[in-house]
Amino acid sequence: MKSIETKAIVIGGGATGCGTLRDLTLRGIEAALVEQNDISSGTTGRNHGLLHSGARYAVKDLESARECIAENKILKKIARHCIEDTGGLFVTLPDDDPEYHNRLIEHCKYAGIECEELKLEEAFRIEPHLNPYILSALRVPDGTIDPFRLCSANILDSMERGGKVFTHTRVDAIIAEGGTAKGVRCIDEVSSEPFEIRGEIIINASGVWGQRVLSTAGINLTMLPSKGSMVIIDYRINNVVVNRCRVPSDGDIIVPGDTVSIIGTTSRTIDYSDIEKLTVDDDEIDVLISDGEKLIPNVAKARVLRAYCGVRPLVAVSGNVDGREISRGIVLIDHESRDGIKGLITIAGGKLMTYRLMAQWTTDLAVKKLGLSKKCSTFHTPLPGSEQKVKKPQIRQFTGMPNSIIGSTLYRHGNRVSSILSRQNRNFSLVCECEMVTVGEVEYALKKLNVKNIIDLRRRTRIGMGPCQGELCSYRAAGLFNELGAASPIEASQLLIDFLEERWKGIKPILWGDALREMEFTYWIYQGLFGLGDIAERSEDE
Repeated sequence: MKSIETKAIVIGGGATGCGTLRDLTLRGIEAALVEQNDISSGTTGRNHGLLHSGARYAVKDLESARECIAENKILKKIARHCIEDTGGLFVTLPDDDPEYHNRLIEHCKYAGIECEELKLEEAFRIEPHLNPYILSALRVPDGTIDPFRLCSANILDSMERGGKVFTHTRVDAIIAEGGTAKGVRCIDEVSSEPFEIRGEIIINASGVWGQRVLSTAGINLTMLPSKGSMVIIDYRINNVVVNRCRVPSDGDIIVPGDTVSIIGTTSRTIDYSDIEKLTVDDDEIDVLISDGEKLIPNVAKARVLRAYCGVRPLVAVSGNVDGREISRGIVLIDHESRDGIKGLITIAGGKLMTYRLMAQWTTDLAVKKLGLSKKCSTFHTPLPGSEQKVKKPQIRQFTGMPNSIIGSTLYRHGNRVSSILSRQNRNFSLVCECEMVTVGEVEYALKKLNVKNIIDLRRRTRIGMGPCQGELCSYRAAGLFNELGAASPIEASQLLIDFLEERWKGIKPILWGDALREMEFTYWIYQGLFGLGDIAERSEDE
């Protein structure tokens, strides 16, 4: 069996795992990351993308609120190309408790969060589509953050510093010898090749999957999965984050993200055995849409684009089983002191907003156990693409290209725009009209961003995430995989099938009205015109 040697091993390619790999490599520590699917494909990529100010937690969890506002300020400096600083509103509806408004102001003050009481006319100026019957409004420094872009930037920085990344690679077992974790046994899901990675410290950052990973080393850590569902509206119905001013509940936030808006979220405890079989239920969609309409009535006139859900990685530390009541706090476990297994650390809990802090705490512990004294620098070292604001002279080199293409590429990749766009016509020809993704951006992602299939490409570029859901761009992307040498014709056809199936999962729960008509058109194109089902059958015969 092939064996790879390194210093530190990170299990899990969510935000915390990607951030931990970056922190390790920034400190000059040789490290490798293993992810069973693609980076940000689990819980990290299944949230509403809120850049928390901490206000949502201020009343019930002051510590989390303080962590959020501190990380909010750091991320706006080091990850500016992943963030849209929209600002946020907390609005009180007629059937909400008006006292919560005052409590929120008071607790935001304790947490160090700017919270400004607005006159109603000012609130409507900021967000014209608000419910006209709101009773009060507060402004907080919320924003939006793209989790896919964030993870990709962390991984890119790590790889440029020598970090190794193994995506689509399953950890079959933690190798424990003589009471010490020595490495991990892996399976490459693409080639089915087994191999080992050996190191001096293993960091379990696999979120809700951590219970399963640790069990291979004989360690019991109980996770209480809480499913959260969201729906996506096919255009931006709001330009700032809109929160309902009440105790956190279902359907109480609408987040504008890129070209769409996201209504979230529900919270339902599920059985651990169901974490791979997630579905969005009809009643969840009903609650999200009906409560979303109470915040912004325009929801009733919009098309629901898709629905999706993720699993919050909640750790059972007190026996409480209510998903909204379990602490969302950070859980850092040294398994030497807890379970007698040396060289093994688990980081769990927390939230996307605190990923960098979680990575810092984890790496601090890893460095200590390795007998090193290297300090963290992630709080001031910009991610690739956010090194500096792109200035007008740099943009002028792209004169002659459509401003929409330059702006979209700049928005997604920041300073790296110069490595992506060129003045060659083919380079900036469009692959995806909805999200303004170019041939040059696809080529850059395939060469630099660890892309293995079209689903991975979607996470790096937003291809297929617009109103047509890949209907008019996925076949072009499949063609580029073949043209750029990343897949054979038969392999590219299978990648296309897999991508359309993945898109179908999120469309199926909201299949009515315009969404149903759009899906029929997509089916006609790929089955009726292209005969994709026949291609799949022929490839199986061959």
